[in-house]
Amino acid sequence: MARWQPDARERLQYAALELFAEQGFAATTVPAITARAGLTTRTFFRHFADKREVLFADEAELPAYAEQLVAGAPAGTSPLAIILEGLRAVAEARFEGRKDTIRQWRAIVSADAGLRERELQKRAALAAAMQSGFHARGLDPTRAALLAETSATLMYVSVTAWLETDDDRKLYDIIEAALDTLRATLDT
Repeated sequence: MARWQPDARERLQYAALELFAEQGFAATTVPAITARAGLTTRTFFRHFADKREVLFADEAELPAYAEQLVAGAPAGTSPLAIILEGLRAVAEARFEGRKDTIRQWRAIVSADAGLRERELQKRAALAAAMQSGFHARGLDPTRAALLAETSATLMYVSVTAWLETDDDRKLYDIIEAALDTLRATLDT
C-alpha cells in the first residue's frame, strides 16, 4: 500500500458513501470504510475527525464563502441580484454534474436523525453567514435576517425539487422558477 496516496480523501469519501448506502450510517465503522478504500484508519483520521465529517467536511467553508460573497458584492447591487448570483455560483460549483451523488448523500442524511440535525445546523450556519454579510452591507438586522433565511430556504427547496426531477434542467433554472413561485405566492 502506497504511503501518501494523493486521492486518499476522495477514496475514503467514495467508500464511505457506498457503505452508508449499503448498510446504513450507524452500522458503518471507520475500519470498514478504510478497508473498502484500501487505506489505513490513521489515514482516515488525517482527513476526517469522524465518519460524520465524511458527509459534511466539504461544506465547512461554505458559510464564510457566502458571507464574503454577500459583503463583497459591488456597491449598489440589489440584495436580490446578490442572492441570485450567489446561488448561481454555488449551484454551478457544488451541484451541477453531481446529481446522483447528491441524491445518495441526501438519502443517507434523511435516514439518520443525527445527520438530519447536522444538516439543519449547516443550513443555520449558512443563513447566519449571509445575514452577517447583508448586515455588513448596511442592511438593518430584520431585513438582513429575512433575506438570509429566504435565500437558504430557496436553495434548500430548489435542491429538493432538482433532485426529484429526471430531466436535464440545471439547478439554477429551478432556483429561478422557485423564486418566481415565491414572488407569485407573496403577491396573492
